[in-house]
Parts: sequence; structure tokens; C-alpha cells
Amino acid sequence: MAPSSVVVTIEKPNKFSLVEINGSDSTLLLEKQKAVSPKQFTWFLFLKAHRVFACLSWLPMASKTMVSSVKKRIALSDVSEEEAKSRRLYRFIKAFLFMSVLALVLEIVAHLKKWNLSIVQIRPWEVQGLLQWCYMTWMSFRVDYVAPLVLTMSKFCIVLFLIQSLDRLVLCLGCFWIKYKNLKPRINGDAYDIEDASSFPMVLVQIPMCNEREVFAQSIAAVCQLDWPKDRILIQVLDDSDDGNLQVLIKDEVSSWREKGVNIIYRHRLIRTGYKAGNLKSAMGCDYVKDYEFVAIFDADFQPNSDFLKQTVPHFKGDPELGLVQARWSFVNKDENLLTRLQNINLCFHFEVEQQVNGAFLNFFGFNGTAGVWRIKALEDSGGWLERTTVEDMDIAVRAHLNGWKFIFLNDVKVLCELPESYEAYKKQQHRWHSGPMQLFRLCLPAVVRSKISISKKANLIFLFFLLRKLILPFYSFTLFCIILPLTMFIPEAELPLWVICYIPIFMSLLNILPAPKSFPFLVPYLLFENTMSVTKFNAMISGLFQLGSAYEWVVTKKTGRSSESDLVALAERESKSSNEEKITRRHSESGLETLNKLKQQEEIAPSKKRNKLYRKELALALLLLTAAARSLLSAHGVHFYFLLFQGLTFLVVGLDLIGEQIS
Repeated sequence: MAPSSVVVTIEKPNKFSLVEINGSDSTLLLEKQKAVSPKQFTWFLFLKAHRVFACLSWLPMASKTMVSSVKKRIALSDVSEEEAKSRRLYRFIKAFLFMSVLALVLEIVAHLKKWNLSIVQIRPWEVQGLLQWCYMTWMSFRVDYVAPLVLTMSKFCIVLFLIQSLDRLVLCLGCFWIKYKNLKPRINGDAYDIEDASSFPMVLVQIPMCNEREVFAQSIAAVCQLDWPKDRILIQVLDDSDDGNLQVLIKDEVSSWREKGVNIIYRHRLIRTGYKAGNLKSAMGCDYVKDYEFVAIFDADFQPNSDFLKQTVPHFKGDPELGLVQARWSFVNKDENLLTRLQNINLCFHFEVEQQVNGAFLNFFGFNGTAGVWRIKALEDSGGWLERTTVEDMDIAVRAHLNGWKFIFLNDVKVLCELPESYEAYKKQQHRWHSGPMQLFRLCLPAVVRSKISISKKANLIFLFFLLRKLILPFYSFTLFCIILPLTMFIPEAELPLWVICYIPIFMSLLNILPAPKSFPFLVPYLLFENTMSVTKFNAMISGLFQLGSAYEWVVTKKTGRSSESDLVALAERESKSSNEEKITRRHSESGLETLNKLKQQEEIAPSKKRNKLYRKELALALLLLTAAARSLLSAHGVHFYFLLFQGLTFLVVGLDLIGEQIS
């Protein structure tokens, strides 16, 4: 019986082909496949070699460009004000760095001279020279005194790390449960009668601002377009600006909207005390506030959708114990640079997981200070706005919780806002966000203990809300990964296991990045950057806990005034309907002329040139971690070396202010 197929090879000069002949029922198909000639193969190799050499030639040029830019940055950069004021931590890091460099030099000498690293086998008469005696003394002191202390500290921090990781895991499981069961806040009762404006409650809308030149117009425009009966809403523009020119511009903007029929007023305090809390407290003291039932608050860079009030205020209907409805933030510039992308990961986890889970299961979370609606009675029962901390939003939320008010979080209602695009602005924001809670913890702890809420709520407030998430998190992050880890490279008796520095951090970073799945490629930069930010958060936590001077500083986060696509379309439509001259004539002639004169004066005055800054603590920690990475090479540590190397380089990039907005 003939075989089912036969393979015939037909050879020719410089080429060959394979022809497969199937059984008798098959048709003979002759297919010639031209082989690659030696000449073509040689050209292929030349092409690959050319690409390799081009890449190799590009690397020195790129390195040279990077070094020159770093030198220029060092020459032109200024040391930040915060760095100049907080010297204690910087001195500690610098001393630690100096000792690490000395230890590294000693270890390198011992490695090159091939001294026996086991002091048990070295007898006193075998010691050769003063240097080896110093090395033996150091090893003996290290084993007897330093290693037990470092080992105890590392175990303590690892326990805190595991507890905090467990808390994150429980929050993520709660978020999965909410998604699985589709648990969302529901509106009780019927909706408001659109034809009967009197059925809508009276709503006060506040826009606190201070020197917000870039964003005040778009924020006022967005709030003035809220879909709510005109006679049932009042908008307060609370301007704390100390720039007279800017005050004129804001007044002019408010006047233009008032002429269009919007119920809006402008308020300016002559004495700016208490920052944002003082501004809101002053506005709530107006006589007409007693006629309103709810107050919505938007910071100057927030742009709510027109249906915001119709999506939030109805939740208060039929629930007299509800004090706050908080909406989620959405970011117009989340893809602007690497810094904004990393911030987006953090804040997506905060809203999607932390706020949503705490709101669904505990009816309590920290008020975000904006994009929320308060029942005015809840504010009054809780003592109103207080000026005692820099986190007035968290302060009023805690006091309202102690008085029995409930909160809900609406994850589906989003309000556009901006993320800080420069590292300087982000650093100052994070310092305030992490020093304020420690101030508040000191002040409100007695009130929490004496309150009438349940023991479980007290425990959640003290141990989870304050201690674990506001104190322990920055403490162990900085101590474990920035101090103990490089220290263990010089003290191998207290070496950290791989699961502490690699496996669990990567797993927790994966959990953090789940609410922002498009940011998955930034997993490793996110992990490294969070460790880098731990020095700022730790310093802020300490300053707030011990009431140091920097804890009471309030710096308004710099805005750029970026707009979304819908904002740009709306702006184009408005400009097509009327020219700039027509807009001015619709306003008061005096304010319009005054505005134009002020603008001309501003154009003539050259603005002060801004520069990127140097951050000494980050630079010192970069050198410390790179020194520890060099020491890990002597012990052939694989994962430890790569972690310390890349973490040190991350600190270096941040310390040179090469992340975020670059000012040429």
C-alpha cells in the first residue's frame, strides 16, 4: 500500500525547495520556497550590528545630556523653604549617611584583604595592624549590641507592616463585595416636582478661594450652571485673595453672572485668619444662611456637572440622620506627566476603596473638604468650622460622627478638578494632609473617649482611622524601607527577608492599582515613588504629632487652570456668540475699564522667574541607599541590591526635582 505522503527534496544551486506529495486522491502542488542566500544573511547581520552600534553610541550621548542637565539643575536650583526649616531629620539622615560611607570603606578594605569575616576564628595575636583591629572591634560590637537592637526594630516594623497590609486587604475585599452585591446608596422617597420649584430645598453653594488666578473663572462658571431653581439656590464666592488686581477680576466675573440672572454674591474678608476654616466660618455667620437647609462646597479648581445637586441633595430626603453626601473627584490632568499618573493611582484607591467601603459599612469617612453637600444642621450641631488645625474638613467630619450623624459616599458622582503637576506643590499638599491629622488626633482624643458612640466606633476612629492609617503607615514606610533596610546591609545578622522587601509590597501595590487598571505599567514606579514620599509624610506626621512650627503652615496648592474637552467646547460656543467688547459693555463700565487697566499693568510687569528646587533630605537618602546597594554587592545580595539601587535612583530623581513639571 502506498504511503499517504512523500516528501521530495529538489536541490538547485543556491536554493532548494520542499514538495509534499499527498496520497493518490490529492493534487500535486509544487511550491518553491526561496531560501535565504548567504549574501542576504550577511546584510541582515550588518543591519543588526548597525542598530546595536547606534544604540551604544546613543547611550553615552544620553548620559552626557543627563549629567549636564543635572549639573545645570544643581547650579540653578534653590533649596526649598521646607527643607531649610526642617533641619532635624536632614541632620539625622546626613549623620547616618556619613557612618554608612565609613562602614562601606571598611567593608571594602576587609573584602579586598580577604580578612576572615568570622571573629570566632580570629585570635588576638593574628590581628595585623590597626585597621584590622578596628574591623574586629566593629564586628564584635555589631554582633553583641547593634544587631539585636536592629533586629528588634525590624520585627516591630514588620508587624506594623503586616497589620497595615491586612487592613488594605480587608478594604479591598469590602470593595469587591460592594461590586458583587451592587451595593449603592439609594434615594428614599419620590424625586422633587420639577414643575413646583417650592418642593426643592434651599441650597447654599460656597466657593472658597485664595489667590486662585488660574481657575476662579471656570469654577464660578461651572457652579453658576448648576441645574436648580434660581430662587432656591445662592452662590457665595468667598475670596481670601490678597492681590487687589485679582479681587477686581473675581468681582467682575461675579457681576457678569449676576447680570445673567444667577443668584451669586462676592465676599472678601479684610482680615484673613484661620485660612479656609476661617473663611467658611465667616460665610456661615451671615444672617441669610438660616434660610438654607444644605450647603455644597467646591474648591476653586472644581467643576461640578450641571446635575450635581440633583444627584446628591435627594439622598437627604427621608433620612434625617444623614449629615454629609460626598462625591468622588475626577482629574482633568491625570495624564499630564508621571507625577500626576502616580497621584491618580493613589486617589483612585482612596475614593474607590477607602471612602466607598467606609461609607457603605461604617457610614463614616473623612470629608474631603470639597465636592460634598452638608446638612447645615449637622454643621451647627457639631460646632461649625474650627480654625484649630490645617485639616478643617477632617475635623468637622470627626465631630459630626461623634454627634451621631451619618455619611454616604457616591462613587458614581464625579467632579472634575486638578492634580498638582509640580513636585513642590505636591510635597506641600502632602505635608499638610499628613501633619493635620496628627494635630487633630491630639485635640480630639479626649472627646472621642468621652463620646456616647459605641465602643466599636471608638476603636475604629482611634486605632484604624487615626493610628493605623495616619500614624503607623508613614512611620513604618520610612523606618523600614529607608533606614532599617540599608542598615541591614552593614548588619547581616538582621537581614530582612525577601517577602518583606519584594513579595508583599508588590502584592499591595497591585491591590492599590486595581481601581486604576490603565496605570498597571506604572506599578514599579508607583512602588518606588511611594517609598520616596515616605520621608515627607514621616516628617509631616512628626511635626503634627509634636506640634512643630511647620505643622501649622497652610500653602494653597498651585493650579494651572487646565480645562476638559467639554469646557473648551463650551468656551468656543460662548466666544462665537459674543465678542470680548460686547462682554465688557454688559458689565459695569467702571469695573470693566479698571479690569483692562489692571491687566495692562500686569503685562508690563515681568513675572519673577521660577526654578525647580533641590530637596536635601531626598538627595541624602539617595546617597545612603546607593551606598547600601554597593555594600550589598559584597554579600552577593540579588533582590536587595536591585531594590536599593532603583530606590536610591528614585530618591535621586525626586531630590533633583526631575519628576513632575519642569521649569526651563
